[in-house]
Amino acid sequence: MAGNVNNRKSFLGCGMKFPPEIDKATGRFLTSSGNETVKESLYLILMTQRTERFTRPEFGSDIMSYTFMDTGATMLSILRRNLTQTIIAQEPRISDIDIQMDYRDKQGCIIIDIGYRVISTNVRDNLVFPFYLNRGSMEEEPESEVISEPVYYEDYTDADTDADADEVEG
Repeated sequence: MAGNVNNRKSFLGCGMKFPPEIDKATGRFLTSSGNETVKESLYLILMTQRTERFTRPEFGSDIMSYTFMDTGATMLSILRRNLTQTIIAQEPRISDIDIQMDYRDKQGCIIIDIGYRVISTNVRDNLVFPFYLNRGSMEEEPESEVISEPVYYEDYTDADTDADADEVEG
């Protein structure tokens, strides 16, 4: 039975941790294995825009195309279906995918909770992924705090600064 458990874990794989991290003690890249690799794989699928990788243009998701979407029930349902199909096609180590979405209007994001079962170990797990719909307009700065761009006087000749001084005095 112990050999069977080791075969299950080898199916899940072992590789460089994502996002990459370095072990401060050894200076080597940290690795992940087991169920952690599945979770990192899901995150990588979501964060990679389809066609971004030249050697695997089908890898990744189209989640960024939903950035400025309408947050109605229909669009959330389309996003859920699209993500489910993408995950099924690209992550063969999991099944029973259940995606729940919680729209947070004040924060301008959708909390995507992806529940799944790892096939080889029969362990249920989940990945919570915040998807920001409009990062640029989270909070606008008040005008009183806006700092103007500096003026570099190196770009002006002495004749320009003398002319500007005459305009101010005159």
